[in-house]
Amino acid sequence: MIVSVMSGCGSNGGNNNAAGTNGAAGSEGTAKPETTTGAEAEKPLDLTLMLPIFKTNYPKDDSPVAAKLEELTGTNIHFEWVPNASYTDKFNITLASGKLPDIIYVGDVKASSFVNAARSGAFWEVGPYLKDYPNLSKADPVILNNSAIDGKNYGIYRGRALGRNGVVFRKDWLEKLGLANPQTVDEFYNMLKAFKEQDPDGNGKDDTYGMVMVKWTGGWASGFDTIKLWFGSPNRWGVQDGKLVPEHEYPEYLEALEFMKKLYDEKLINSDFAVMDSSKWNDPVVNNQAGVIVDVVDTAARIDDKIHAALQKEGKDEPDRHYMDVMGGVTGADGQLHTLPTSGFSGMLAIPKSSVKTEDELKRVLAFLDQVNDGDLQTLLGYGLEGVHYNLVDGFVERSADTVLLESEVEGLNQMIPYIPDENAKDAKQIKQTPLRDKQTKVQEENKATIVVNPAEALISTVYTQKGSQLDNVINDARIKYIVGQIDEAGLKAAFDVWRKTGGDDLVKEMNELYAKTAK
Repeated sequence: MIVSVMSGCGSNGGNNNAAGTNGAAGSEGTAKPETTTGAEAEKPLDLTLMLPIFKTNYPKDDSPVAAKLEELTGTNIHFEWVPNASYTDKFNITLASGKLPDIIYVGDVKASSFVNAARSGAFWEVGPYLKDYPNLSKADPVILNNSAIDGKNYGIYRGRALGRNGVVFRKDWLEKLGLANPQTVDEFYNMLKAFKEQDPDGNGKDDTYGMVMVKWTGGWASGFDTIKLWFGSPNRWGVQDGKLVPEHEYPEYLEALEFMKKLYDEKLINSDFAVMDSSKWNDPVVNNQAGVIVDVVDTAARIDDKIHAALQKEGKDEPDRHYMDVMGGVTGADGQLHTLPTSGFSGMLAIPKSSVKTEDELKRVLAFLDQVNDGDLQTLLGYGLEGVHYNLVDGFVERSADTVLLESEVEGLNQMIPYIPDENAKDAKQIKQTPLRDKQTKVQEENKATIVVNPAEALISTVYTQKGSQLDNVINDARIKYIVGQIDEAGLKAAFDVWRKTGGDDLVKEMNELYAKTAK
């Protein structure tokens, strides 16, 4: 098994970024399936969990919150905390050693090490068991598919907002120009044009533009991957006559590129987008240079906070006002919304067969992972003990100012929560949110109804593992050159032919073979 774990190939031929936010979830009650009886049922379940930690301090096994968790779940828990920065290395070393914990966090579900281990039988396939648990049975089928390997689920995904992507924009600029929130692609274009030409910051200078774009190594998702869907393009792969077809071979994809070229030619986006680092993405909006970003919707609140901080220094802030707003997207020719989903999860919690040896043991571990989704345990693992780590003020959580206490007894424990199902957030206590943050959450929820699923999300392609970066670069370079006018449509299609000849044909063939197998 060690040989199979550390060798071989496997990657995702159609993966979306899994950039996501922590969701809150929970459900009433802590019922779990009966797996044992008598004295055996009363014996606490010994559990070892290997999880990432983001601080130098972390909750110990005997900390008050951990002790309360054990009491409520009938467990004896040992934590193996691993610094997040070195987690991948530690995961692979642990996997190769064969000495695995009962529950292990898997950061990259499509990594060859985990894929090979799962295929070799090192982890329990949990999919058939989920129906037996009150919370896990409500797992989102889209996210289950996205987190699957060969159509099978080898762990419990950690849910994140599936409908996280959208449009954030300067609300104050829109109001100053007397414009309403755009509803269509044409109205979106008019907003960008107004932000460039109508002096939205009121300084009397021609120094603003519409939308900030950036370089994006994870598939160039700096706006275009969302915008292309507005025109009816598929998400990475489409299906025609039962066959997978790459997105760039659709006419709607070309329409979206023509729209982006128009924005570039009219200087409605920044001319340096192809080399602009994503760490500076928000700066032009904060600094009154640009008014729109197409990205994750929770960007709006972060930018809003920075604008408030800048204005506060100048003595010009209006604390009760939001300078930013957010929406899911705009409609194209068909009059429908089409939303780019995230993968909907941030890693998974896998259960090794070497440590959890029997089906009865597996069911007890699954019962634990089901129970931590309950509202009371969501609150416990997220905020700690009331009166110690937080207090309730008008029904909302107000956390302790003692950061050392929180780091040593609370922070990091939420890494074990799957957040399934996400609609159970109402059962967990919450920190009071601003109207903008509440709207962001609402938009994310509404977006779920309009997401465009990538039908190849769960497929693991050997060809893509070997040539994926090269193939992606062919497409990325060609569409950037087309947008900035270095090549015309003929040059773009010539690049698509190069993609086919340098591995694209092999990828399409393999992906369709995999798709045919999983579709049965």
